[in-house]
Amino acid sequence: MSGVDPHAVLGVQPGASPDEIAAAYRRLAKEWHPDVAGAAAAVARMAEINAAYAALRDRGGAAVNGASAAAGGGATAGARRPRAGAWLAEDVRRALGRELLGALEPGEPVELVTPAATWASPQSVLVLTDRRLLWLLDDAPTNRVRSLRFRDVARAERRLTWPRRRRAELRVHTTGGRRHAFADLRPAVADAIARGVRRPA
Repeated sequence: MSGVDPHAVLGVQPGASPDEIAAAYRRLAKEWHPDVAGAAAAVARMAEINAAYAALRDRGGAAVNGASAAAGGGATAGARRPRAGAWLAEDVRRALGRELLGALEPGEPVELVTPAATWASPQSVLVLTDRRLLWLLDDAPTNRVRSLRFRDVARAERRLTWPRRRRAELRVHTTGGRRHAFADLRPAVADAIARGVRRPA
């Protein structure tokens, strides 16, 4: 997050524990979820919150990398790897975060990024690309990023949920007989994802 203090974005003090950082993230995510706050401002704010959380979660590695670069002077400047997801717009990269960016295939376009809830994690990020669904289980300690290719989708269906049928759940059934459910989606977003996964692989 160039030029922005991630501690200030999340409202935590430098040196805050991982639990404090995660709690601040969850509180802000609930407040700025686009379905709650509405409009483009909420989407932009949520992207900033996601980027701040990713920056603080990765701060140990960043500090080591920064120290190594300082010690090596200009020797490592020309050997830098390209940024993950360099082909994507910056706001999309921020919304995805480090782990989802790292799971993308080279050049894989991202069509949609949205908060979602699953049985395994109420704070998930769901991604639609041109070839698969990916999702990040934010509460999982390991194996946090999952994916499902369109060729493995048997069917996808959307149903409206309480309260007042303003939210939707997307159920994706695989050819192997498994079912994945993504809840707390806007109905239009659920419809767009359902259409996306039905396209030919």
